Amino acid sequence: MSEAINSPEQGAQEQIINITPDAAPEIARLISEDQNEGVFLRPGVAAGGCSGMSYSMEFDTKAGEFDRVFDREGFQVHVDLKALRYIRDCTLDYKSGMLGGGFQFSNPNTRRSCGCGDIIPPRGPLWSLPPGWPVSPAR
Repeated sequence: MSEAINSPEQGAQEQIINITPDAAPEIARLISEDQNEGVFLRPGVAAGGCSGMSYSMEFDTKAGEFDRVFDREGFQVHVDLKALRYIRDCTLDYKSGMLGGGFQFSNPNTRRSCGCGDIIPPRGPLWSLPPGWPVSPAR
């Protein structure tokens, strides 16, 4: 099931990130346990990992000026513009279990996947890589 994120300057709806029925109640539970008011989910990207970037997920209370925001039953999700190109069309899922449990991102826009969950640069002409990003020939 996917959710639409509001595009404030246009008032339009666009698809950004999918949150599975398994992930949504776990996110809502974690937010409800937080002691702060106005807590929301912020999926994004962070420096690190074998490809130079990895997915991140945090709970935040400060909305950014350029955040895209959407409501999910019981919580809000904010995505900043820098992370948008890396997580567009991603699916955020939750798996319970002793091994391999937790939140997991999957992205149909990547050229290949990495076992550690790092971001492999997206494919297609709509994506531009940051300056200095190493580019490997297609295999």
